[in-house]
Amino acid sequence: MATFFGEVVVAPSRAGVDDEESAEEAREETPEDREIRMELEKKREIDVLWTLKSGASPESSADELRACSKFIIAIGRNAAAFLSSFILDSVCWEVVGVVKLWNEWCRTSNITNVLPTDSFCLFYRLISDPTVLLCQCSCYVAEDQQFQWLEKVFGGMRKESLQVTILSTCPVADYKTQESTLTLPSPFLRALKTKEFKEQVCCPLLEQPNIVRDLPAA
Repeated sequence: MATFFGEVVVAPSRAGVDDEESAEEAREETPEDREIRMELEKKREIDVLWTLKSGASPESSADELRACSKFIIAIGRNAAAFLSSFILDSVCWEVVGVVKLWNEWCRTSNITNVLPTDSFCLFYRLISDPTVLLCQCSCYVAEDQQFQWLEKVFGGMRKESLQVTILSTCPVADYKTQESTLTLPSPFLRALKTKEFKEQVCCPLLEQPNIVRDLPAA
């Protein structure tokens, strides 16, 4: 249970407790259905490709990525464009990785030389401090791919003393407030934080009953 509104907490999961329902569905599944389902599941697998050094394989460069002090993730086109305009518009950053995924709204490949307008997910590191990483995720990550995305992206990083900052946007029409949304500045900023975050928050916390959805919530 949260100690204050605006704190990020881990909700209990029902994953793994619906064995009877899964068994019943499996009994009704034909061999053809099972083959189609397995092919789709394989196609929807997410691949994270790290290339820290020219010509280096993902296996050889994986260990170099584990030391990470700050990880900034921009999710959605607006947040990704913000990073491009105000942070990445310099020679201080270099591309070090890419996410390859496939779903109903996104088709990506394992190339990294894509235009900023393409639906893609790229990782950058600060040249002067390689422990600082950025992620521009402008592509759609489906609900059934979100846990896999998190598992594979964070799987190669040490969690101790790792500070994660997530930037995302939502329409003003979805913002719930007693005031008229016409009087709100555009854009405006709200924050959520965990109890481990002890620094000063740069903006007010998100008010009730607003919530965060999709990959930022995950």
